[in-house]
Amino acid sequence: MSQPFRTEKGGRIDRGAQLSFNFDGETLQGHKGDTLASALLANGIHLVGRSFKYHRPRGILTAGSEEPNALVGIYRQGDQTPNMRATQVELYEGLEAISQNRFPSLGFDIGAVNDLMSPLFPAGFYYKTFMWPKAFWDRVYEPIIRAAAGLGKPPKNPDHDKYANLYAHCDVLVVGSGPAGLAAALAAAETGARVILCDEQAEFGGSLLSEDGATIDGKAASEWVAETIAALEAKDHVTLLPRTTAFGYFAQNYVALAERVTEHLSDPDPKLPRERLWQLRAKEVVIAAGAIERPMVFPENDRPGILVADAGRTYLNRYGVKVGHKVLVATACDTAWQAAFDLADHGTEVVAIADLRHNPPENLIAIAEARGIRVERGCVITGTNGRKRVSGALLGRVSPNGAVSSAGEVTCDAILMSGGWTPTVSLYSQSRGKVVWKEDMGAFVPGLHVQNERSAGACHGVYGLTETLADGYAAGEDAAKAAIGKTAKLTYATASGADAGTGGTLGDLPHDRNASRVKAFVDYQNDVTAKDVKLAVREGMHSIEHIKRYTTTGMATDQGRLSNMNALQIASTALAKPLTDVGLTTFRQPFTPTTFGTFASTSRGDFFDPVRKTPSHDWAVAQGAAFEDVGQWKRAWYFPKDGEDMHAAVARECAVARESVGLFDASTLGKIEVVGPDAAEFLERMYTNPWKKLAPGRCRYGLMLNDAGFVIDDGVVGRMAEDRFHVTTTTGGAAHVFATMEDYLQTEWPDLDVWITSTTEEFAVAAVQGPKAREVIAPFVEGIDLSADAFPHMSVATGTFCGVPCRLFRISFTGELGFEINVPRRHGKMVWETLAKEIEKHNGVPYGTETMHVLRAEKGFIIVGQETDGTVTPDDLNMNWAIGKKKADFVGKRGLARPDLVAEGRKQLVGLLTEDPKVVLEEGAQITKDANPATGTPAEGHVTSSYHSPAAGRSIALAIVKNGRALMGETLNVPMPDGAIPVEVVEPIFYDKEGARLNV
Repeated sequence: MSQPFRTEKGGRIDRGAQLSFNFDGETLQGHKGDTLASALLANGIHLVGRSFKYHRPRGILTAGSEEPNALVGIYRQGDQTPNMRATQVELYEGLEAISQNRFPSLGFDIGAVNDLMSPLFPAGFYYKTFMWPKAFWDRVYEPIIRAAAGLGKPPKNPDHDKYANLYAHCDVLVVGSGPAGLAAALAAAETGARVILCDEQAEFGGSLLSEDGATIDGKAASEWVAETIAALEAKDHVTLLPRTTAFGYFAQNYVALAERVTEHLSDPDPKLPRERLWQLRAKEVVIAAGAIERPMVFPENDRPGILVADAGRTYLNRYGVKVGHKVLVATACDTAWQAAFDLADHGTEVVAIADLRHNPPENLIAIAEARGIRVERGCVITGTNGRKRVSGALLGRVSPNGAVSSAGEVTCDAILMSGGWTPTVSLYSQSRGKVVWKEDMGAFVPGLHVQNERSAGACHGVYGLTETLADGYAAGEDAAKAAIGKTAKLTYATASGADAGTGGTLGDLPHDRNASRVKAFVDYQNDVTAKDVKLAVREGMHSIEHIKRYTTTGMATDQGRLSNMNALQIASTALAKPLTDVGLTTFRQPFTPTTFGTFASTSRGDFFDPVRKTPSHDWAVAQGAAFEDVGQWKRAWYFPKDGEDMHAAVARECAVARESVGLFDASTLGKIEVVGPDAAEFLERMYTNPWKKLAPGRCRYGLMLNDAGFVIDDGVVGRMAEDRFHVTTTTGGAAHVFATMEDYLQTEWPDLDVWITSTTEEFAVAAVQGPKAREVIAPFVEGIDLSADAFPHMSVATGTFCGVPCRLFRISFTGELGFEINVPRRHGKMVWETLAKEIEKHNGVPYGTETMHVLRAEKGFIIVGQETDGTVTPDDLNMNWAIGKKKADFVGKRGLARPDLVAEGRKQLVGLLTEDPKVVLEEGAQITKDANPATGTPAEGHVTSSYHSPAAGRSIALAIVKNGRALMGETLNVPMPDGAIPVEVVEPIFYDKEGARLNV
C-alpha cells in the first residue's frame, strides 16, 4: 500500500522493514523507525483528533513530547491506553491506535456543534453559568460536566503490564542528548566520573538527527552522533538511557526518570516491565533539554496540516516524510527558512515564505530565490481555509505602523510556522531555580542555581551549533569537577552550518479580520484563543496565574511549553505592562504525562500495602487463629477452640495467662538501636524521662512527646551498655519515631556523637507472661541468672536461648511475671515453636492481640493511639511520674507550659464501671453528665477502651473525661440509642493495684 508523502530516499527509517498498523479501523503501512505521527503523515493523514472544548478538527503540530493535538488511544492486550502522544509512539507491527474526543467518528463529530455555539462559551463562562440556579448543580450541571470531562477513554480492565522501580546514584546526570547533552556527557565521562545520560527519544542525538546540512569536525552531524555514542558506550562508568524522560527534579538533586522499556515492541518479553521508574540521586546535573519552537498566533491557526517549522524539517530529514506537496512557510525568524530550503530540495513545492519582518537576512532571500521560492516580506497569515485539512491561506501585508492590508491568497496543503524559540526551563524551574528575562532574546533563561545543576545549550539560551557544543563541553567539565574534583583534556568539536538565527515574535499577530469572530489559538489542547486571554484581562485577571485559571491556558499536557510565552505577551499588551510584570506560571512535575503504573511500580494487588508477617504466622494459621491487621502487620487476634466465639476464646486466654502462662508474639513492636558516646544525652532530649543514671542491664518506660507537648509514642528502653540502648516503640509508631529521631539528630543536634538504626525486622520477640513464665523459659536460657533477686522486673541481659544469641527483657504488659525474648529473626520460628510446646506442658496458651488488650486494660496500661488522640498530655494520663523533674530540656517541655495545657478542666484518664456488670460499653461512645442531655450539649469525654474482664468478673472501661480525677465515685452517663447507661468513675486500674504479681 502506497505512502504518498514518503520521500524516495533519506531519513533514518529502515525502508526494508515495512510495518502494518491500524488507525481508526484503517490498515496503513509504515516503516521500522517511524513514530505513529510520522507514519500517519506519510500516508497523508493530518486529522488525528478533536479539540477538547470546541471539538475542532486537529492535526499533528509538533514532532516531540510537547504535542498538544495528536493524543491517541493505543490498544494493548485487549484494552486501551488513552492520551498517548502520537509523536512519541514508536511504530511496531500490528499497532492499533484510535482517535479521541469524537463521536460517532473522527470525520463526523456531533460535538463539533460546540464550535458553532462558541459565542456561548467564552473564557470563564463556567464560573458564571454554573452558579445559578443552585438546584441545577446536582441535576443538570454536574452530570453534563462529568460526561464531557476528560480526554480519551480510561482502561476498563486491570493493567496487565509489569512495572519496575530502581534506585541509582551517579556523579553526573545529563538530561537530553542533543549537541549540548552529548558534549556534556563526553566531557564528564572523560574525567572518569560516573555518568548517566538520558533522553526521552528512542535515539540519542536530539536536533542533530534532523540536521541535513551541518557538519561537526568535518563529519556529517549524524556521523558525529554515532561516533560519540559509541565512545560513551565503550566506557563502563557511563549509563545510556534512551526512551527515558526526566519528569521530576526534587530537592538535593533527586531526579525521577521514567524509562519506557517495552512499550515500543509488538511482542515484548513478559518478564520485562513496560516501564521502569528510576529514582536517581546525582551529585551534579546538566540540563540540556533544548528549546521548543513557538507556534504563531493567527486566525484559524489550528487546522490540520499546520505544524511548527522544525517539526516539518524533522519529519522530512529524520523520517523521510513530506508534510505536504504544496507548503507555505510563515515565520518571524531565520530557522524556518532552512525548513523551506530542505523541503524544496526534496521536491516539495514551497509556495511562499511569509516573513513578518520587513528586512529578513539578504543571504536567506538569495538562497530562496535561487530555489525559485516566493518571498513575502512584512507579511502575515490572516486566515486559513479548509476544514479537516488546510487548503489555503490568506496573506496580509503589515505596514510599518502595524496596519494590515490584503496580500492575496495562496493554495497549500500544509503550513509550517515559527514564532521563534523558547528555552525549555521546566526542569530548571522544578529545581527551584528562578528564571530571568533576556530582552534581546525575548525569552526566559535560567538564572541563579539553587541546586547542584547547570543548564547547557538551547535551554540555556545558547543557539548555534558551535556555540551549543562549547556550552555543553563546559557544563560537562564543570559538573565533573564539582562531583569528583577531576578534569580531563578534551578538544572541543567545532561545527559548520546550523548557525544561530535571528528574529522571533511573541503574542498574537496583526490581521485585518473581525477580531470578535475569528479564533487565533494560543493553547491548542484547551481551545484557548487570543481573545480569551484579552477577555480575562478585561474581567480583572491581571496576574498570569489568574489568567491561567480563568482561561485554562497552560493547563494542557505540555504544561504551557507551547502556549505560555504567547499568552504572556498578549496579556502584557492588554495590560500595557512589561511582560515581566505579568509573571510566569509554575512548571510542575511531571515534565510530561507519566503513567500511574510507573508511579505505582510493584505496589499493586497484594503488594499495594505489603503484608508483614510475624515469625509465628504459619504456626498460628495451622492452629486456626483469627487474624487482624495492625498497621501493615498481620497479627493473631485470638486462638479459638471448637465451638468458641471470640468472647469465649479471649476469656479463656485471659484466665489461663493469669493462672498459668501465656505466649504472645511481640515481634511487631518497633525497635531502634541508639549507639554512641552521646546516646544517653540523645534519649535525655527525645524522651520525657531521665536516662543518664539508668544502669546498664536495667530498663525504663519511655514517653515521647511532640513539640506541642502531646504524647505521640511510648515503649520500654533497655540500656545494653554505657553507650548502647535498645529502644522499643509501638507497632504503628515505629517508622514515625525513627523519622522523628533522625530529624532531630540531623537538624537540631548534629553535634551529638550518636547513631540510630532501625532494628524492627532484625529481632523476633516472644513474650512469655504469667506465674509460670520463669519455669517455661528456664530450660532454654544460658548465661543469665533468672532469679528474682539477680534479674528483677525491668531488667535486660544478653545470653543465649535455645543456643542462639538472645536479649532477654524482664518486662510485662499484662501485670504478671513476664519475659520478652529477642532473638535474630531467622531463629524466631524455631524459638516460637519450642516455647509453644513448652507452655503446653504447663497448661498454658498462646494468646492474640485481643487478649493482650484486655490484660493491659485490667492493669490500666495505655495504648498510644487508643487512649490518646494527639491532644493528650502526660498529666492527662496520670503520668507526671514519667517526666524528669530535673531535666533542663526535652522535646515538648516548652509545649507542656502552654496555658491551655495547664488549665483546669482538661480531660483525664479514668476508669469506668457500668451499673450493670454485664454491659460492655462501645469504644468511642460519648460521656455526659445527664442521662438525656439537650441537643448540642458538649460531651464530657469518651470511652477509649472497653472489655469484659475475666479477672474482674465484669465489664471494665478506660475513658478520657473532663476533670476526671476529681469525679472519682461519681456517676456519669453514656447515651446510647436504647437509653443512657449509667457508669461510675473509678481509678483506671482494675487488677492487682499494688503490682505484687510483677515481682515474684
